Amino acid sequence: MASQVIVAEGSRSPAQPVTEHPARSAPGLRVLVLGVVLVLGGIALVVVASRQTGATQKGLIAAGILAFLVSIFLFRGLTAVVPGQARVVQLFGNYRGTIRHAGLQWVNPFTERIQVSTRIRNLESAEVKVNDADGNPIEIAAVVVWQVRDTAHAIYSVDDYKHFVTIQTETAVRHIASSFPYDSRGSGALSLRDNADDITQRLSAELTDRVRPAGVDIIESRLTRLSYAPEIAQAMLRTQQASAVVGARQVIVEGAVGMVRMALERLEEEGVVELDEERKAAMVSNLLVVLCSEQATQQVVNTGSLYQ
Repeated sequence: MASQVIVAEGSRSPAQPVTEHPARSAPGLRVLVLGVVLVLGGIALVVVASRQTGATQKGLIAAGILAFLVSIFLFRGLTAVVPGQARVVQLFGNYRGTIRHAGLQWVNPFTERIQVSTRIRNLESAEVKVNDADGNPIEIAAVVVWQVRDTAHAIYSVDDYKHFVTIQTETAVRHIASSFPYDSRGSGALSLRDNADDITQRLSAELTDRVRPAGVDIIESRLTRLSYAPEIAQAMLRTQQASAVVGARQVIVEGAVGMVRMALERLEEEGVVELDEERKAAMVSNLLVVLCSEQATQQVVNTGSLYQ
């Protein structure tokens, strides 16, 4: 019998998270006017009681005190809601709803009203050092635009939703940075530097999943800093410069070969001069030297024959 009870208790599903819903409230302006009237009425009763004696005086004083107590009760329930903010209403530890309507509202005076900002916020993560997918240390930081969507989740699902978003942002940035290389080096693979839009989309998607328990929506995320760590920055700069030089040389050589081919074909088509294979090779060599040289070449005029 005891084992059956233990199994039954262990099979209970965990409590569902509290979801935001509207709290019961009334227009606060009317309550404010009523409270002011009660205060003035209480003052008037006390003034009148000062001119009376006996049971009448005691009754008027008691009525005046009652009017003061009721006005205090009414004033305590007033809460001002600013646009862009909400009030989470809590009664004896139980969630009673959220007030999002701007203006003066009145709720149960015994409730606690927790202020939650629903404005759009910017969060700039700290600059962190992490190894990319190739093992190279890089420095990376991001800015995240976020907003509280569910105030109940923000208050009751996590301890501190602001700190939670900060920690999850740093975790997501580290994970994204370690999942991709800094530079694809011409391989066409997804990289942090060459595919910034794709990387930020993946960062936003991962952040959305991470902060969903806190009732937070990620509006946008962008990388604000991305560079190699100082200890390898110079070496990587030389590598990038060498790659750029190789790429430029490749383009120059392809263009020079095309120009030489075109020159030989034009000479042959128009019959300007007939060259044997040895003269063609010399001409190709000379043209390639002129076209591929980094410095200007000095012309030499041949005053002799073609074979001298």
